[in-house]
Amino acid sequence: MRNRTKQYAIVGLFFALLLGLLPTAEVIADDLQPPQQIIQTVSAQLQQKLKDKSFTRNFAQVTQFVNGVIYPHTDFDKIAPLVLGKHWKTATAGEQERFKHEFQTLIVRTYSRAFVEYNDWTIRFMPLEMSNEATKVVVKTEILQPGLQPVDVNYRMFLTKGEWKVYDIMIDGVSLVTNYRSTFNDEIQTKGSLSAVIDNLVKRNAEALSAKDS
Repeated sequence: MRNRTKQYAIVGLFFALLLGLLPTAEVIADDLQPPQQIIQTVSAQLQQKLKDKSFTRNFAQVTQFVNGVIYPHTDFDKIAPLVLGKHWKTATAGEQERFKHEFQTLIVRTYSRAFVEYNDWTIRFMPLEMSNEATKVVVKTEILQPGLQPVDVNYRMFLTKGEWKVYDIMIDGVSLVTNYRSTFNDEIQTKGSLSAVIDNLVKRNAEALSAKDS
C-alpha cells in the first residue's frame, strides 16, 4: 500500500509538471528549445483554467479537460509497452488495447486530482543543447517551492511526426515507467494473469471516477 501511495503521488506530480500546472517558468537557458516550449506553452493554457475556481470544483469537467490536454503531448502507444515490459509481447491485441485505455484513464484521473491540489510552484528550465537532427532529448528542470529543496525533474521526450512528446519522466531519479512496470509486474504475478490485472484496473478506475470526492 505504501508503494502504491508513493506511486500515485509520483504520477500526480508527473503530469502536474509535464503539462505546466505550475504557475511560472524561470528560464536559465537564453532561449527555450522546441521540447521545452511544449511544457511552457501548455503551462500558460492551464494557468487560465486555474483562475476559474468553479471549473476546478467540477471533477468531471476537469477530467474531460485534462484528457484533452494530456493526449496530444504524451505518447501512450509508446508508454504502455514500456510499462508492461515483457508482458506486452505476450499479451493479445485485445489485452494491449484494454491496458492502454485503462492506463491512460488511470493517468488522467490521477492528474485531475493534482490539477486542483498542486500550486505555488515554479519551473526552472536548465540549459538544453540539442542538434537539429535530434529525435530524442532529456529536458532537465528544477521545481522550486518556497521553503523546500529544489526537485530535479527530467523529461524524456522523442520526436514523432514532427511533434515532441513525453514518454517518461524522472523525479529525483524515480522513473514513472520503471515505477509502474515494477508495480504491474508484481500484480500480474499475484493475480496470475494480465487479464485479471486489467479487470482490477477497470474496477478501480470506475470506482474512482464515480466517487463524488474523486
